[in-house]
Amino acid sequence: MTREPVYSFAIGVGRTVFGALRVRQTIRGAQHLPDTGGAVIAMTHFGYLEFALVECATWMHNRRRIRFMAKQSVFEKPVVGRLMRSMRHIPVNMKAGADAFAAAATALRDGELVGVFPEAGVSASFTIRDFKTGAARLAAQAGVPIIPVAVWGGHRLLTKNRKITLRERLNIPVHFSFGAPIHVAPDDDPADTTAKLKTVMEALLSELQSNYPEDGAGKWWQPRVLGGTAPTPEAAAAADAERDRRREAARAQQAARK
Repeated sequence: MTREPVYSFAIGVGRTVFGALRVRQTIRGAQHLPDTGGAVIAMTHFGYLEFALVECATWMHNRRRIRFMAKQSVFEKPVVGRLMRSMRHIPVNMKAGADAFAAAATALRDGELVGVFPEAGVSASFTIRDFKTGAARLAAQAGVPIIPVAVWGGHRLLTKNRKITLRERLNIPVHFSFGAPIHVAPDDDPADTTAKLKTVMEALLSELQSNYPEDGAGKWWQPRVLGGTAPTPEAAAAADAERDRRREAARAQQAARK
């Protein structure tokens, strides 16, 4: 394995932080992670740290690195962007993603693990939203499997629309479930593969939630459908749309001033 000191340092920092917070990790199905060759790692997305949690779990299992697809804006930050490029993560222009798709497909053919969030954004309702077809199309084009991954509890460390105190972040159980590979033929319908992927990930998530060691009744981190106080999917979608509208308006104002 080629040495990548920046990536190794980042993994070390992540493990140190999660250790300091006394995160209690339970990992199931790690044997489904391939020891060699490319694969699309498709993850649930309820918080901002799933990428780091899944990478640490993967590293602990077989010392493999994941190249994550992330928004272009992350790469535009001076320090963070330099680190992201050093770790060979893949920038995604949300309005024109062809270059990112090509880069990800090349990485997969070269035997890399590529991490994607099929929901294309954090779900503030903590329920799985509709999936984009990118994971299915990538797997078909590169000739690699999809590894579905559900994570539950990671959003209690850091998520959107919620200020979480340090005390609240201590001793959090974070459970992972890596599903069996989903093999995709070049001529498979991406919509059908995406529907299958979503069904599998919903099942993995449901099992994690059923076996979670803390009662989420009345808690902000529990979906409304399971007795928590998280926003409904409809309310979360409306809040996302309003936030996007404000951002677009702010960009238009900045452009007008130039």
